[in-house]
Amino acid sequence: LRGNEKGQFKMDRITLHRILPRGLVGSRLPLCTQQSLKQSRHKCSSNAPWAVSPARESLVPKTLQEMETDTELQFHLAELQAKGQAVLTREERIKRQRALDNLNLPPFSELCKERGVAPLFRAPATTLQLNIGLYCNQACTHCHVESSPKRTEMMDRATAERCVELMKRAVRSGAITTVDITGGAPELNAQFRYLVVEARALGLEVLDRCNLTVLLEPGQEDLAAFLAHHRVHVVASLPCYGEKNVDQQRGAGVFDRSIAGLKMLNALGYGCEGSGLQLDLVYNPGGAFLAPPQSKLEGAYKEELSSNFGIVFNRLFCLNNMPIKRFADFLQRRGKMEEYMQLLVNSFNPAAAGPALMCRTTVSVGWDGRLYDCDFNQQLEITMAGGSRSAAPAPGLPQKASGPTVFDIEDLSDLTGRPIRCDNHCYGCTAGSGSSCTGATS
Repeated sequence: LRGNEKGQFKMDRITLHRILPRGLVGSRLPLCTQQSLKQSRHKCSSNAPWAVSPARESLVPKTLQEMETDTELQFHLAELQAKGQAVLTREERIKRQRALDNLNLPPFSELCKERGVAPLFRAPATTLQLNIGLYCNQACTHCHVESSPKRTEMMDRATAERCVELMKRAVRSGAITTVDITGGAPELNAQFRYLVVEARALGLEVLDRCNLTVLLEPGQEDLAAFLAHHRVHVVASLPCYGEKNVDQQRGAGVFDRSIAGLKMLNALGYGCEGSGLQLDLVYNPGGAFLAPPQSKLEGAYKEELSSNFGIVFNRLFCLNNMPIKRFADFLQRRGKMEEYMQLLVNSFNPAAAGPALMCRTTVSVGWDGRLYDCDFNQQLEITMAGGSRSAAPAPGLPQKASGPTVFDIEDLSDLTGRPIRCDNHCYGCTAGSGSSCTGATS
């Protein structure tokens, strides 16, 4: 890059083709890039005008190797193969309920009623959350989705197109404002970029639940640039600002790659003042304890990441670990399920079950098109109230599937007023400051 006396920069076309995603050459650069070139609107730790992922080997082989040597995970996989997912999910629920019974603790819905919580019915939807696949380049120990490189469940084009149609109808009626795309590593699904482009064209805010290491995967060299070009709001997982804790939860070498991913995003303007590119981080506890108040921990995150790595970000979301799936296995094997359920019930906060409770205004869509009240219910296959109107399952839907799908509704407003399906895991969302996909709820 060379600047003239007017502060204008020029770059030859060959270089542009090397560093920009296909289709961007000849078009106006995203605002964040113009600002970082001028270095007048915001300050970042890097002066790079455009971030391109450095060449790295895929994390997938290392993740698979770690999975093979993880005795707890291997035990779970053996059980899964022998019993099937439905049986394990049912057994998991029984263990949670047994913990409540042993402690003489009430069911979730009963306690809500006792504490004066407003009845749990669906309000008009403001967020459409799409879990577009369970494949991931990581296999985190706390993952409530149980994602890994071995998962093959992925949303197909027909289901993605139906979701876009529902977005269009919702926009026309002034309903949803946000599309929240999650996984797995959603960026590794073939429908990810299609959904981003379509949602942004409708003027919707798009959230990408990013694990950061995906930015360095082979074939994703232009991913960060793609996100910036479409002004996608990045919500990135980083359960600690220290290497030991992160690698213990998420796999060896993940912290180093996560820091590299954050620097790449900062170089594009993400998290930098004046860029308009939102970068939020997500914390979750490393054990059987609740997340601390966001306001207190956010300051520590900003100080540590800035002083040690020159990294900036906008907000920190603090999430409680839900007592389901891998974290439930973690608790059960350590004899801590009763202790954790006791903690959740004792920390029940009626204010956290108010209007900000995620299930009231979020529609969660599974990779196969089924509808749920939240992402946690989705992983437990607790489908939304109201059965499927069709005798045959929707395209790509397993024969055993029940509950409504995106093919069974005309508009997201059809779901307003339906009762929210709750169970004993819901205590995780109402403990302490509350917990949702966007952090505290009180």
